[in-house]
Amino acid sequence: MRRVVIVGAGISGLALAFHLKQRVPHLDLTLLESDSRPGGKIWTERENGFLVEYGPNGFLETKTATKDLAHDLGLSSELISASEASRQNRYLFLNERLHRLPNGPIGLLLSRCLSWRGKWGIIRELIRPGRPPQHDESVAEFFRRRFGSEVADTLGDALVTGIHGGDPEKLSLASAFPRAAEMEAQHGSVIRGFLRSAAERRRQARASGREPARAGRLWSFRHGLRQLIDALAERLTGALICGVRVTGVRRGRVGWIVQGEGQESWSADVVVLGCPADEAASMIADVDPELAEHLAGIAYNRIAVVAMGFPQSEVPRPRPGFGYIAPQRTRRDVLGIQWCSSIYPGRAPEKFVLWRALCGGWNRPDVVDWDDDRLLQAVREEIRIGMHVHSPPVFHRIIRWRRAIPQYHVGHRERLARISQRVAQLPGLYLTGNAYRGVALNDCTEQANLLAARIENDFLTSPTSPSPRKESP
Repeated sequence: MRRVVIVGAGISGLALAFHLKQRVPHLDLTLLESDSRPGGKIWTERENGFLVEYGPNGFLETKTATKDLAHDLGLSSELISASEASRQNRYLFLNERLHRLPNGPIGLLLSRCLSWRGKWGIIRELIRPGRPPQHDESVAEFFRRRFGSEVADTLGDALVTGIHGGDPEKLSLASAFPRAAEMEAQHGSVIRGFLRSAAERRRQARASGREPARAGRLWSFRHGLRQLIDALAERLTGALICGVRVTGVRRGRVGWIVQGEGQESWSADVVVLGCPADEAASMIADVDPELAEHLAGIAYNRIAVVAMGFPQSEVPRPRPGFGYIAPQRTRRDVLGIQWCSSIYPGRAPEKFVLWRALCGGWNRPDVVDWDDDRLLQAVREEIRIGMHVHSPPVFHRIIRWRRAIPQYHVGHRERLARISQRVAQLPGLYLTGNAYRGVALNDCTEQANLLAARIENDFLTSPTSPSPRKESP
């Protein structure tokens, strides 16, 4: 019987383990997690009636991987979609005021977020020749080339801040926003490409007799994203072991050996490193120093999540919607505020609201190290300015992620190519997680499914070998 060891029980490792067990039910599989619980940054806690997400707060409808996984786990009835108001109403925080972000190109031309010079840049994008450069272009370069400097500094920055918490001058467009690059290459215009894509979705929906998917629609579960983690962990009972710190992997007489911090080790035909890239680099350093160097070069930002509950009566200007983003070029103490109880039902007790502030990011990593009092006071000041709330919260929770979101800096594609070349020389070793081909929850579940098929094809359909045993160093 083939044996597989997966290191890291975030959503990538959990989903991969689940898909492998579905494909090969009698597979000898072990999933190791250094933390005391699975899920990584995906976790939910309810306290005093407030339901707080520690990391992501949902997944978009742009891919089906997570919904399909929920269906396979019997969770379809627990799925909930974000409110229509949260899809329609998103804001920018500019010049100490909230400005509603328009939906679609026409709305941009009517928006107060941009001057007429900026709006002219949007009009010109439709007729500007599509000539992608030969080099790996940054997001900021792309926006300046296609739309002009004002759109780059306002909307481009906001887009990067809201998804990656990164620096648009450093992030690679092709790696961080591949669809935008594809739209220009295929249609000559980004706006034209997205309009045609939306029209095609509507056409396909009509042909199949269903409602077209709404762009930007967000989904979660009735009791938070932790429901997905708990369901996966329950299905993997017996395979999942938490509280195990892996110090390295090495070649065995046959296959691989995964070394634990103590005297424990696990032998396997297949080893998958589903942990953060820098941890994977440390584990593989003795086997392939060059691969370790490439992995260690993938940077991460730092994020602090500050969840706060307020009585509705203390919010003088309630706005139904998703929340707002402060572009990073403004260097404010808060990257953005999510109005959680406006996005999903049941996130706060009746007559209360729950908000989450996201702080830090690539350009303000220092904020994450502020003590709780200073951080809470900074967030309260931003809320006072943006939302006119002067009262202290009746509830708050602070979560710090010192390795939050991987940053796909310019050169990321070339780095991945070098990583793939090195991994190809190490049969039975695989990498997965959000450090490589997409940072969102949907990306992780999609890549996990694809990798499960690949591992089955590479190793698990070949003639079986004797089941490896647990080994000592």
